[in-house]
Amino acid sequence: MTPLLDHLHHHPLCAFEAGETVISEGGSTGLLYFLVDGVVEVTKGGITVTRTNEPGAVFGDLSALLGVPHTAEVRVVEPAHFRVIEDPVAMLEENPAISLHLCRLLARRLDGVNRYLVDLKQQFDGHDHLGMVDGMIDLLMHRHPRERIAPRRLTLRDPELAD
Repeated sequence: MTPLLDHLHHHPLCAFEAGETVISEGGSTGLLYFLVDGVVEVTKGGITVTRTNEPGAVFGDLSALLGVPHTAEVRVVEPAHFRVIEDPVAMLEENPAISLHLCRLLARRLDGVNRYLVDLKQQFDGHDHLGMVDGMIDLLMHRHPRERIAPRRLTLRDPELAD
C-alpha cells in the first residue's frame, strides 16, 4: 500500500466488480474515491478519457470540491477497491498530505489541458472557428482562485469567449 493510502486506512473500503459504475456522469454522490487496486476507465460523453490502475488515483474530486454534478463516468474494468471519503472537504482540511496529493494531481491535469489547448491553437492558428481556444486559455489562466465556476455548456457563440 502507498503512504497516501496508509493515511486513509480508517475510511471505508468498497469493492466493485468488473463492469460496475462507481460514478455516473451527471450524478452527484458527494463522495471522494481513492483507488486502492484494480483497473478503472473514465469516460465523458461516452468517450474514453483515460484508464488507470494507479493506487491513489482520485475520482469525484471536481464534484466534491466545486459542488457540481460528476463530470465523467468511472467504470470498473477489472475488480477494484476504493477508499471512500464521505466528507471530502473536512477530510482534506484535516489532512495536509492528502490535500497536497490532490493539489498535485489537479495541477498535472490542468497542465495537460493547457498544453493541449496551446497545441490546438498552434495547429489551427488563423482559423476563426477555434476562437474559443483563446477564451478557454484566458479562463484557465486568469480565473480568480476563489471564484466559483458555474457548470454550463460553452458554445462558439458564448459572449465570454467572443473575440
